[in-house]
Amino acid sequence: MAIKPTIYKFRISLSDLNRDYYDTLNLTIAQHPSETVERMMVRVLAYCINAEESLIFSKGLSKAEEPDIWARTLDDQISLWVDIGEPDIDRVKKSCHQAQNVKIYSFNTKSDVWWNQGASKFNLLSASFFRFEWSDILSLAKLVERTMDFSVTITENSAYIATKLGECEIPWHALNSK
Repeated sequence: MAIKPTIYKFRISLSDLNRDYYDTLNLTIAQHPSETVERMMVRVLAYCINAEESLIFSKGLSKAEEPDIWARTLDDQISLWVDIGEPDIDRVKKSCHQAQNVKIYSFNTKSDVWWNQGASKFNLLSASFFRFEWSDILSLAKLVERTMDFSVTITENSAYIATKLGECEIPWHALNSK
């Protein structure tokens, strides 16, 4: 018998001061059995950073040819492809051919090694790469509940997150300038 995903429900009051984008997001997230809470929360954070009307979570881990998050145009073109983690060069290259805009968010303790080994090849592609610090993601993961309301305020390259269990700031670093 297959292990079922764990369902989380988030109500997020989003204020993106960089883009003057304000919204209340009601997200139901299925945490894949092989996915950690930390990775799931990076998905949620990347969703908030890129929030727009057509943005959705894809089948991601369950369907290898899809990103974690994407936006499609009315004629079914991929306008945004968002991957979480440390994908290999071939995956990023393929996503650049399929989507108008590609963003990669890394967060693991080995992100520096991954980036240093692939930076020369990654920089040749039309993708943007960002890194979250592992310790910051751990702080965020400690605030997670199965059903929760929280606020996310984005300014510059930081997200300020407030929940009833506490608050944290999650900065991210651009690894390249696309």
